[in-house]
Amino acid sequence: MPENERAEIAGNLLSSLDTTVDQDVDAAWQEEVVRRLNEVQSGKVKTLPWAEVQQKGRKLLYDK
Repeated sequence: MPENERAEIAGNLLSSLDTTVDQDVDAAWQEEVVRRLNEVQSGKVKTLPWAEVQQKGRKLLYDK
């Protein structure tokens, strides 16, 4: 099974375990998403290609 399909299934399984929603936390995440989107759209922050993020993550994990 492709990695993206496995990730989607894993995400759905994890989501199914927590059925409670904390409205304050949900609102805070919504604000954070809007803030980050505005920063990307305004050019304040630079995005990275996924392959570069993966490479940096692997380096942090395995190059000790």
